[in-house]
Amino acid sequence: MQEQAAEQVDFWFDPLCPWAWITSRWMVEVEQVRPVTVRWHVMSLAVLNEKREDLPADYKARMVQAWGPVRVCMAAEGKVGQDAVFPLYTALGTRFHNQKQERTRATIEAALADAGLPAELAEAMESTEFDEAIRASHADGIERVGYEVGTPVISVAGASIFGPVITPIPRGEDAGRLWDGVLACLRTPGFYELKRSRLAPPSFD
Repeated sequence: MQEQAAEQVDFWFDPLCPWAWITSRWMVEVEQVRPVTVRWHVMSLAVLNEKREDLPADYKARMVQAWGPVRVCMAAEGKVGQDAVFPLYTALGTRFHNQKQERTRATIEAALADAGLPAELAEAMESTEFDEAIRASHADGIERVGYEVGTPVISVAGASIFGPVITPIPRGEDAGRLWDGVLACLRTPGFYELKRSRLAPPSFD
């Protein structure tokens, strides 16, 4: 029996978003049980929110901080290659979300080491060298779903959605069944939204 060709899935994330992190780990599970291959791209909560005047001061401060990890991810892609994005995101997300480490240069340098990437990429945290590329990647993702949503964005064969927003991480065949449902929604002409209020905080187990 001929093996089914893997379907390309494009996934946009901001490393600081805990919900995107959970969805990304679900997609890692999906890759094990369904014929899909994920290609990872950065988007930016800082870019998404930069023109909003209604944000509280503490959230605005977090948006300033959000530039650093995204810049390092884009620097890794620009200087090492697209294949560097996923291992770096995995290393950053594990330290930020699972291990609750500070969003500092030391943490980012440790994540670079985890991913087998050069420590000097951390210099991009304070540089605008890759901001144009970040904005282009962000626009590529967000324009597929509209500006009233955020991260993550998933795109398959030209059909795109924000989300799914889930917790905890579905594993094994549970992950596969959720993917089947998401794919059915994506392939339904005119499908736009399913939503309910979040009743639980993000769980990374």
